[in-house]
Amino acid sequence: MCLKFQGQTKCSEANSEINYAYSNVKHSYEANNISHLKEYAFKSLEAFKRAEAKLKECGCEVSFNHAFDAMELLEKVDPAESYEDGRFFVKRARDLAKECIIELDKCTAENQEDNSLLLLQDAQKELEQQQLLLKQREKEIQLKMAEQKEKELILRKEELIGQYNNAISSNVKSFNTILKIHNSKEEVVIPSDNTDDLMDKSLEEIKSHYLQSLKGLTNTYLSYLNNCEN
Repeated sequence: MCLKFQGQTKCSEANSEINYAYSNVKHSYEANNISHLKEYAFKSLEAFKRAEAKLKECGCEVSFNHAFDAMELLEKVDPAESYEDGRFFVKRARDLAKECIIELDKCTAENQEDNSLLLLQDAQKELEQQQLLLKQREKEIQLKMAEQKEKELILRKEELIGQYNNAISSNVKSFNTILKIHNSKEEVVIPSDNTDDLMDKSLEEIKSHYLQSLKGLTNTYLSYLNNCEN
């Protein structure tokens, strides 16, 4: 894009010189004496020379070729011995100068169109990058939300397991106290649960596990109680 912009700048600079060259070659053609004809032809030639390098960098080959041909003609004006000979070269140079301007305008328009397209493409790429960043940010947020939910679920499981363990401990303590009162030699034993295994289960599975455990402990207690003598 930078190269395109530089090319457009050189085209604009060349355009100024070519228009100046065209203006002087017109004055040369309209001159009514050989002295003025040569004077304006020289000014036009100098302007073409200043524009030559700019046209080359501009990349407008057709305009460059016209300018080159016009310079060759204008260089023949000064040695011309008659007004008619000089005017002949000036006329052809004038026509070429006009064509040079036309072609240069085409190149300038094409460069502007190319630059507009490049700007549009750059804007599209920037938009795509922004969309990509937004998608990445969305994924990061979703991941953090999922991690937060996982942490909350772990805390709820730990709290639920703790509540059940406390309730079971309290119930078993009560069971064993009553059995002791009735002189039972039996004792209800709290089952040993693997907490890690329970943490891998869902909340409903944990509740189901402890419900079955409580039922089993209660049945064991009642069976021991039924065996008591008094």
